[in-house]
Amino acid sequence: MERETQPPSSPVLTVSALNSLARSAIENALPLIWVGGEISNLTRATSGHWYFSLKDERAQVRCAMFRGRNQFVDWQPANGDQVEVRAVPTLYEARGEFQLQVELMRRAGLGALFEAFEKLKQKLSAEGLFDAARKKALPVFPKQLGIVTSPEAAALRDVLTTLRRRAPWLPVVLYPTPVQGKGAGSKIAETIHNAGERAECDVLIVCRGGGSIEDLWAFNEEAVARAIADCPLPVICGVGHETDFTIADFVADLRAPTPTAAAEQVSPSRDQWMQRLTTVQHRLARPLHRLLAARAQQVDMAARRLTHPAQRLQSQHESLAQLARRFGLAHAQTLSRSRWQFDALAHRIAAARPHPSSQQAELGQLQQNLGRAFKRQLENRRAMVEKMASHLEHLNPEAVLARGYSMVKNAQGKVIKSSAQIKLEETVEIRFHQGGAQAKVTKKEN
Repeated sequence: MERETQPPSSPVLTVSALNSLARSAIENALPLIWVGGEISNLTRATSGHWYFSLKDERAQVRCAMFRGRNQFVDWQPANGDQVEVRAVPTLYEARGEFQLQVELMRRAGLGALFEAFEKLKQKLSAEGLFDAARKKALPVFPKQLGIVTSPEAAALRDVLTTLRRRAPWLPVVLYPTPVQGKGAGSKIAETIHNAGERAECDVLIVCRGGGSIEDLWAFNEEAVARAIADCPLPVICGVGHETDFTIADFVADLRAPTPTAAAEQVSPSRDQWMQRLTTVQHRLARPLHRLLAARAQQVDMAARRLTHPAQRLQSQHESLAQLARRFGLAHAQTLSRSRWQFDALAHRIAAARPHPSSQQAELGQLQQNLGRAFKRQLENRRAMVEKMASHLEHLNPEAVLARGYSMVKNAQGKVIKSSAQIKLEETVEIRFHQGGAQAKVTKKEN
């Protein structure tokens, strides 16, 4: 009993701490990996998450694929499907269960197909089959259209419906071929080759509807790609849906997202062209109408100038008579104006003629005015001088000395205004109104 109650040598972990350590160890030890198996016990939670198991003949593992990841799966998995998942191995701590946290899911076997797709894509791209410089331009108004597809394909009905709506006059030649299954790729390539040799169409559409990557794999074969590249006709590829891409799309002269889009690309729309023609017609008619209106106006003006010679002579006589009358009136007005100007100048000359008697009286008056003004000015100047002399007399230092004041200077000749400027025993000079004296300072007061 004593041995059992002794405390352990290492600390005791809680279950949650243990699971946390285990989760960290698993996630650090195992990288992001691909795992293949059969789906079982698939559950789609109301939160949008998927929970299922992957199993093979000997084992199974729990998996969780959250809504943020499973929304990118473009198909609906079900129990029994063979799939490959890209996942992070981890531990669900709440239950202590080992599980895979799935990030990507695909059908089993697609990995090899994708690898083959990428290898062929890189090979053909290196050869220049995808270059834009080698792609042929599509005719604006094709005379005849060729379609390479299966007669039972829904894509053929979509293409024919679109052509009937947009360009019902356009003849169509069908080159039938299987578009799915074993050997479909070689048959598609042979059909494209035959259509190019017959050269009875201006453009060729290679199309089929959507499907899985296995269904569309015939259009990823090298024989089909080279047949499209070698075809002398412009080729439009409309295979699958908008998100589907095949090798044929890259090699074709134009890639359409759907068979319907391929038909729209190659067929001129009757309504659109009629609308464009109507617009051009209106644009041409407007300047033509303006030109016709301008020419009609010119014709009217020319017609008004066309008159009989006798009528023109009569009109000229009337014009000359009117000019003669205007000349006579202008001559009379000119003479009258000149006579008035002459009289005005005579009056001005008479008014400007000098009169000696009046000018002599005016000169005498001006002399008297000048004498009076000179006398007033002289008296004003004399009074000003006397006033200035009186001011100068008040400011004269000699006048101040005459009233009994004296001026004291030091040895340097500077006037002393304060006792602070002199020292004891200093000799100063005193100036009176008459004469001066020198004195020595024996006492000073501040």
